Amino acid sequence: MKISKIVSGGQTGADRAALDAAIACGIPHGGWCPKRRRAEDGPIPLRYNLSETESADYADRTRANVVDSDVTLIFSHGPLRGGSLLTQQFAQEFGRPFVCIDLDEIFPSSEDRGDDDLSVFRILEKNLSDLGDTVLNVAGPRASADPQIYDAVYREVCDILAHFGG
Repeated sequence: MKISKIVSGGQTGADRAALDAAIACGIPHGGWCPKRRRAEDGPIPLRYNLSETESADYADRTRANVVDSDVTLIFSHGPLRGGSLLTQQFAQEFGRPFVCIDLDEIFPSSEDRGDDDLSVFRILEKNLSDLGDTVLNVAGPRASADPQIYDAVYREVCDILAHFGG
């Protein structure tokens, strides 16, 4: 697998962490966001190369990102809820590959970041190694629902791009 592009919806938290990691690593980024670049903290900054859906509904953006990607990676701390669960449901509905990463199961404490078989890139390697150039959709909770998600997803996406980046 070689990640050629990161897409996400631009919401605070996991979405922005993935986009910021792509920018930091020099990987193309994009995706769909709601009309008027709607997010919980106001309009999504223009530095993110996102296209607006015709509606301000978050679900429309979520659906478009799943459909327009080769694989969806959904991060969480604990069980999926809200938009993250909806992302998984869209992936299942449209028969799109997805991987859910519960960071609490992989890294029970912040000191447990090793190169064992439960690392995020090893999980991707085992599940998606047969893919070529890949557009990776990254999803997860917004910052208000999980204040730690931004840092965790940023770190993990940077690690993923170090192993699978273009």
